[in-house]
Amino acid sequence: MNRFQQPASLAKPNGFSHTARVTGGTTIYVSGQVAYDSAGAVVGEGDLAAQTRQVYLNIEQALQTEGASMADLVKTVLFVRDLDPAKARVIREARAPFLRSDGPPASTMVGVSSLARPELLLEVEAIAVVY
Repeated sequence: MNRFQQPASLAKPNGFSHTARVTGGTTIYVSGQVAYDSAGAVVGEGDLAAQTRQVYLNIEQALQTEGASMADLVKTVLFVRDLDPAKARVIREARAPFLRSDGPPASTMVGVSSLARPELLLEVEAIAVVY
């Protein structure tokens, strides 16, 4: 069973949960996903919102191969090239349709200077648990 908490003693989170408690189940680790389509071409070059949507579509597809869904996410780690507050807002808005509003996963967003290819703006690792 998964439980997501927003302790009143911590700042209200924006699009993530402060904690995710998992009891039982099978854990699925999704490698860092970037904005590649099925042919390996970069989607949304220069467009962070488009790349975010593609990344979360890729995570969704990876989870489906394991019999899981986006509702099973318990943790994400986002690596954002040259992160700033405006980019964080773009990402939060673009990923919102993919996440449960009643219990979004725990999440960490980190700024990095580069990713595997210069066209890539975002990479996301994910952990899900299914029962």
